[in-house]
Amino acid sequence: MPPESRTLLEDMRKAADVIADFVTNKSRDDLVQDKLLRAGIYYEFVIIGEALSRLRDSDLPTAQRISEYARIIAFRNQITHGYAKIDDEITWRIIETKLPVLRGELQALLAEQCGN
Repeated sequence: MPPESRTLLEDMRKAADVIADFVTNKSRDDLVQDKLLRAGIYYEFVIIGEALSRLRDSDLPTAQRISEYARIIAFRNQITHGYAKIDDEITWRIIETKLPVLRGELQALLAEQCGN
């Protein structure tokens, strides 16, 4: 794996961990009502999607090892370009169900690289 790939994976891992920290003891209602929380979460999702987009362009085999990588990039595009149509209910489901999977995949990919 190219060194840049590891950097991009690490950027994604950090952003995913930040989102997880942000939502500790929070609910979907907090996401809707707290503008600062909402902005922070969406900013970190943009980082994840942008880093994954760069990874796809430079190291497609590694990007493809992340489940739903294309949907993650599409979510970043939705936040950036279609921000007025973001559904907080869907975002909260992503946080609850998809973010833990992504964090696990990133951790595994990074751990695999430490062994090489």
